[in-house]
Amino acid sequence: MITAVLIDDDKNLRNAMKGLLALYAPEIRILGEADSVGSGILAIELYRPDVIFLDIQLGDGTGFDIIEQYALKHGSLASNVVFITAHEQYALKAFRFSALDYLLKPVDPEELRKVVEKINKTITPNSNFAHIDLLLENIRKKVDKFKRIALSTSDGIHLFEVSDIIRLESQDNYTKFYIRNHKPVLIAKTLKEYEDMLSEQGFERIHQSHLINLAYLKSYIKKDGGYAVMADNSNLPISQRKKERLQELLKSL
Repeated sequence: MITAVLIDDDKNLRNAMKGLLALYAPEIRILGEADSVGSGILAIELYRPDVIFLDIQLGDGTGFDIIEQYALKHGSLASNVVFITAHEQYALKAFRFSALDYLLKPVDPEELRKVVEKINKTITPNSNFAHIDLLLENIRKKVDKFKRIALSTSDGIHLFEVSDIIRLESQDNYTKFYIRNHKPVLIAKTLKEYEDMLSEQGFERIHQSHLINLAYLKSYIKKDGGYAVMADNSNLPISQRKKERLQELLKSL
């Protein structure tokens, strides 16, 4: 059984969420509810749940305020957090960089089921919640380009500097990260998801299977069909339609 607290200032939405959980995630046991920043902190203190389903916009503040104020009193939050939100682009970007789960309103049952499946796999006695601190860092700074990224692997969540990522390689529905001074990291997400996240940070998709950090591109070789030589000495193929684009980028670097 996974224990949970539900924090939303709309009672109807809380009831709807409880109904969805009862139908699609019966292993989730709601221990308590709250409708504000203050009552939310009290509920977390009282129940210490495995999971917090947390609305972003509350009547007296935000869900981020709850996490921040709780951390000031007790240290970092030690619960999984699933944010429930309307489509707020900046917040969604911060969630992705922090490897945090979120559900868009109205909550889709299939998305809820996927999130709960992930929670089932990741809850361990030694869970690392440093990615929650990373989320607060990104939200409060409100920068356009996030400097760090959280990657969720089979053995936990790890934080890396975006500037240390050399390249990413698609492996079916997984993505392998090649990171400076670190062994490769395999993530259960598609390359397309990371292309969307990193395209504004100097990363370029040069092939169906390869996304590169242009800062680590050593040279573009035209022979043998054309390939890119990276700082880790890998030779990566370049798709025909990307060759002109890559040459233009090289001229501008």
